[in-house]
Amino acid sequence: MTTLTNRPRGALSPVIGEHHGSAHRRAQAWRAGAIIVIWATSLLVVALWVAGGGIGAVLGAGGETVTTLGRLTGLVAANLLLYQVLLMARVPLFERGFGRDGITRMHRFVGFWSFWLMGAHIVLLVLGYAITAGINPFVQLWGFVWDYPGMLLATAGTLLILLVVVTSIRRARRRLRYESWHLLHLYAYLGVGLALPHQLWTGADFLSSPLATAYWWTIWALAAASILVFRFGMPVLRSSRRAVRVASVEPDGARGVTIRVVGRDLSTLGARAGQFFVWRFLDGPGWTRGHPFSLSAAPGSELTLTARVVGDGTRRLASLTPGTRVIVEGPYGEMTGERRTGTKLLMIGAGAGVAPLLSLLEAEDYAPGEATLLTRDSVAEDALRQDAIADLVSRRGVRYLPFIGPRSSGPSSWIAASHSAWNGPDLLRHLVSDPEAYDVFVCGTETWMKGLTRDLESAGFPPHRIHSESFTV
Repeated sequence: MTTLTNRPRGALSPVIGEHHGSAHRRAQAWRAGAIIVIWATSLLVVALWVAGGGIGAVLGAGGETVTTLGRLTGLVAANLLLYQVLLMARVPLFERGFGRDGITRMHRFVGFWSFWLMGAHIVLLVLGYAITAGINPFVQLWGFVWDYPGMLLATAGTLLILLVVVTSIRRARRRLRYESWHLLHLYAYLGVGLALPHQLWTGADFLSSPLATAYWWTIWALAAASILVFRFGMPVLRSSRRAVRVASVEPDGARGVTIRVVGRDLSTLGARAGQFFVWRFLDGPGWTRGHPFSLSAAPGSELTLTARVVGDGTRRLASLTPGTRVIVEGPYGEMTGERRTGTKLLMIGAGAGVAPLLSLLEAEDYAPGEATLLTRDSVAEDALRQDAIADLVSRRGVRYLPFIGPRSSGPSSWIAASHSAWNGPDLLRHLVSDPEAYDVFVCGTETWMKGLTRDLESAGFPPHRIHSESFTV
């Protein structure tokens, strides 16, 4: 690694600046492509509804108006369900266009809206048909379920999707183990699969023309193929061809573990410091559940991950043996050095969130004293990667500031209680005197990062230089 020592202060080197500019243009191109796809499919959905007489039906009265609104909500719900599948499929266009953090937010937003619109679709169609036929809505609902092709499957699919939605509510999610939640979440695939046939067999807007029928069958087939290829096929193929396997397993801190993984030509995976993989260790029961862990060292001929042991899935990591085969899915994430536009680095991580920050500190270019690492742990014994941090301090001149102890009860809860006399912005300005020169990389729990980001902005750090990413779904 080369240390910048002769460049003007306040500017990145020309080589780095050119590299970052090129990376930014590529990212913008991917984002533009992803947005175009979303808008094109959304506009086509509206066009199908209009072509099916939707506008005229809305201007009608009685059951016809209610029914056409039910058709419209059904089309939009189907389109959002399609996006849900594509967002879960790890399609490169969306991964590179929106980044894992953006996809996580979209996944949650689209999931809840698709569910509520699906409910509106059912209620409006039942009411519209009941009004037109002059019968009780419950009689009409029973007739839908038993007399229309695919509706029994759709009912089962709707119940499965309801299960996924309920367990995805934050309060319910916190009560579930990750392994249980992950298994339940996979039922979303089955729910969509069961709900789909009635749309393609009986939906008026899906069968309004040969073009509409071909479009819906084709796009859903592509979505299913994307799951098979990007979620399963490619990770298995790439990992088996490279013979990815565990090289060593070492305790890290009181409750952590660091694992080094080797294989053939791992550099061809294209991983960058700050990114993460979804890891599956083929060591027995439970291997099918993937876990997202960031790289805790700059990637090269080997990949290193560090995890805090907090549940069944992470507890298995401590008992892995060298030689265990590994399936890696990724790399994912956009919290990389390509986001840098400043000259200095401030890294702030809580617990296992220190992992991607260390990989960035190993890979990035900076002069001694121009990188600061601030870590948060409840007890000193839990601190991870202390040897790697000590090496960065001695070899690269990183400034290391560990904050140990329980959280402050004040407005800036990301601060340790030992510093509760400070408010967040003042403490940050005390630690860093020239915030406008820094890129800040933040990694921790979602709530912790939100509070910290708010204080960083109040302290004068430019918002476009504050980088964080959530990699859980």
